[in-house]
Amino acid sequence: MPSETVPQQQRADVIHNIGYRHYEGPRLGRAYARRSLFAQSLRGAYGLGRSAKSKVAPMLLFAVMCVPAAIIVSVAIATDLKKLPVEYTRYAVMLQAVIGLYIAAQAPQAVSRDLRFKTIPLYFSRPIETVDYVAAKFGAMASALFLLTAAPLVILYTGALLAKLDFADQTKGFAQGLVSVGLLSLLFAGISLVIAAITPRRGFGVAAVIAVLTISYGAVSTVQAIAFEQDSTGVVRWLGLFSPITIIDGVQTAFLGASSSFPGGFGPGAGPGAVYVLVLLGLIVGSFGLLMRRYRKVGL
Repeated sequence: MPSETVPQQQRADVIHNIGYRHYEGPRLGRAYARRSLFAQSLRGAYGLGRSAKSKVAPMLLFAVMCVPAAIIVSVAIATDLKKLPVEYTRYAVMLQAVIGLYIAAQAPQAVSRDLRFKTIPLYFSRPIETVDYVAAKFGAMASALFLLTAAPLVILYTGALLAKLDFADQTKGFAQGLVSVGLLSLLFAGISLVIAAITPRRGFGVAAVIAVLTISYGAVSTVQAIAFEQDSTGVVRWLGLFSPITIIDGVQTAFLGASSSFPGGFGPGAGPGAVYVLVLLGLIVGSFGLLMRRYRKVGL
């Protein structure tokens, strides 16, 4: 072996002990991770921080929700109406198809990529638990939906004040509308996330969410109309329990002073309304529980 190659081999065999340095920075913990995941998911629900194409659908649907409110306000101001032609509690029910399209598109987007690319265990390798992940996703989707449904109510309320309508009546109606869309946001977010979390395929999730939210409303409305034509008005009230949007309709009719969209206006009274509230809360809590069960399995 040539002598000049020996030092070269010796240098290659040297182990450089650079030591091990402990991390000395701040340890932000679970709360920071939960807040970060919530903020990221909320931004993603409107395409923020993503490609321009991802912003088109949510921003367009947001505009579709707000434009009718702006038109109503313009007409009210121009014609000196004594009250708004649409109640605050009725607005979301009237545009429930737009809300369904939005949540059908965004709920699978919030959870399907983590499931498809199997990144859930990576989240749980950090100081974050299953409840943190589920709470962040649930809270982000409900918040995104609340922004979508509350923004037109803010436009209506602002326009009503500019039109010099009665301040007390408008403030009461606005507060009732916010409570209504808040409950709607929690219910729709919970149901949609449970459906979307079943499959990593975003297309299947979108179709399933639309089927549950939209088709169920059409089916319940049809059966209610048939029952009303047969003078079975008592049945009309209870049929509303089988569709998410009619559950919201029943709750706000019974307790928020809204007019019912049920055939004949036969919304639930205080007694049946209490059942509607229990079913509503049960679905919200049950959705959270099902998400916890789902992510305990996929997080292994």
